[in-house]
Amino acid sequence: MNLGVCYFPEHWPRERWETDIEAMAEAGLEYVRMAEFSWAAIEPERGEFDFEWLDEVVDLIGEYDMQAVLCTPTATPPKWLVDEHPEIRQETFDGTTLEFGSRRHYCFNSDAFREETDRIISEMAGRYADNPAVAGWQTDNEFGCHETVRCYCDDCEAAFREWVAEKYNSIEDLNESWGNRFWSQQYNAFDEIDAPGPTPDGHHPARLLEYARFSSDSVVDYNAFQADLLREIDADWFVTHNFMGHFSDLNAFDVSDDLEMVAWDSYPTGFVQEMSPEEPTVDELRAGNPDQLGLNHDLYRSARDRPFWVMEQQPGDINWPAQGTQPADGAMRLWAHHASAHGADGIVYFRWQRCLEGQEQYHAGLRKQDGSPDRGYHDATQAADELAAIGGEDGVDHVDAPVALLFDYDSCWALEEQPHAPDFDYWQLLESFHGALRARGVQVDVVPPTNDLEGYDAVVAPALHLVTDEITTRLEEYVEAGGELLLGPRTGVKDAYNKLRPALQPGPLTDLVGATVEQHDTLPERIETVVSPVDGDDSYGFRTWAEWLEADDADPLFTYEMDGIEDGHTAAVRNSVGDGTVVYCGVWPDADLADELVRPLLARADVDYTERLPDGLRINHRDGRTWVTNFTSDAYRLETGDDTDWLVGDSTIDAFDVAVADDDLSDEFGVEPLE
Repeated sequence: MNLGVCYFPEHWPRERWETDIEAMAEAGLEYVRMAEFSWAAIEPERGEFDFEWLDEVVDLIGEYDMQAVLCTPTATPPKWLVDEHPEIRQETFDGTTLEFGSRRHYCFNSDAFREETDRIISEMAGRYADNPAVAGWQTDNEFGCHETVRCYCDDCEAAFREWVAEKYNSIEDLNESWGNRFWSQQYNAFDEIDAPGPTPDGHHPARLLEYARFSSDSVVDYNAFQADLLREIDADWFVTHNFMGHFSDLNAFDVSDDLEMVAWDSYPTGFVQEMSPEEPTVDELRAGNPDQLGLNHDLYRSARDRPFWVMEQQPGDINWPAQGTQPADGAMRLWAHHASAHGADGIVYFRWQRCLEGQEQYHAGLRKQDGSPDRGYHDATQAADELAAIGGEDGVDHVDAPVALLFDYDSCWALEEQPHAPDFDYWQLLESFHGALRARGVQVDVVPPTNDLEGYDAVVAPALHLVTDEITTRLEEYVEAGGELLLGPRTGVKDAYNKLRPALQPGPLTDLVGATVEQHDTLPERIETVVSPVDGDDSYGFRTWAEWLEADDADPLFTYEMDGIEDGHTAAVRNSVGDGTVVYCGVWPDADLADELVRPLLARADVDYTERLPDGLRINHRDGRTWVTNFTSDAYRLETGDDTDWLVGDSTIDAFDVAVADDDLSDEFGVEPLE
């Protein structure tokens, strides 16, 4: 495990630098990330470069046996550049041009900015080529933050025309594929196609989906452009990028194809406030939600099928959510262990010291603004010692997950355009299924549906809204060979162009599922939503979405038990195909129903699982070790074998605490609350 910190030496007097670097080394930190927002400090005027300050800090980092992770500074083009080339600025959907004064104000398709990117990276990377103190580079910073993946300027409009012209054989092909007969939206030539803008009513969903794909591809291409420049200068550097949590606009799988290592930025107490469907609990305000974090850990680990880094780890209270709550005692240590348990090989805290100026003054660091240690500093030093001991000399191998959760950006974009219910959210639907697996102690890979699924014992696909022939064939072959597949609602609804299929849902997956969807329902909270198993008297809740299934070859599993027209209709089915099984669930399940779907899936797939864990307490398995992480204010007694070898903690796990065993405890694990 590699621990590090983000540092901004340009914000502090030169006489502080060695004091800071020495303190970082004493804390057990190994990496220092720098310069993601430093273009103006490096090049205060065109062609006049000042690397002296960065040279000195890089040298100090090497002298104290640490390594630097440098960043290309393109997220913040300086004022002189914006004044020289105002055309590099982004334009929003409503035609507003983004002005200088914040960050991420450039357009990915600007030829002028591509030239400037080439110039600054060549100068900066060339300066540090073959420098042993520089381990690698981060491209830019948080691509698409502040809703900046999709730009609508003239450069993007021209690039979009080229993109669709290359994709489609003719304008007639595009019109037919999109379904442009609707509302007389046919085009006569590719040069008539423009970027979507304000309209009296909703846009054509096919056009919006293609613009989402094009915009993501634009970022993919820009990242590859930067990565190629860096590798040409020094092929020994690793190249990474720091993605964000629950971020839909950018296809991280595609971007990751051009990275040696994937990273993301984790802010647990902010995420629960901005990404949760309900008010966060007090415990969540103090430590976050382990499954919300875990879903992102698993996504970015799986993007390159190798260990990942958390490039920005929350160090204390933060400035951007509605409530800047202080994390619980030990939370920053807890988050480092939780990330490691999910497959992280690096944790970099953001930032070293609370800054005195600019927009992030209310964002904590490991040190307070006067340089004294803050609460996160003590957590970071303890985590550094513990993770070093757990890894030993040989480190910890990659996570071996038996279950795949399918994440499809195309389906996500299509459902964001037409959610068809005010509270329908793709990420939250994924969380329902992912959380059920994690509550049973099962490690999960989050992969695209185009991946090879052969190595997984079970596959869960919460919402494959757009289904292609390739995906259909892949799923059929997987199940026929003995795979266990669980499908969620809104599966197989549309084709690749965001058009309804002429066949009933689930369209091309109908033979696999053995049933069709006869009707669907969107249901507000004031309507009681309940299903019951066909062979039992229990009842389970669901929310938001309901499909009525007509079983053909499949066996009904659950039926609606409601005071309404849904009552008695089938809500979920199971179908045997070849040597495997498919379950289709037509509702958005609550936690109990999700468990009733996941538990038999794991049993049929012969995947080891635990008793259902308490909310907020999770276990992870990695390379023969077991992490137990407690995101709650309650204490628990862990029931394990008598000969358990505890590397961190013991069988009593306190509030917001961690325990790590040098054993795989999946076969003998229980939890009892302590009074």
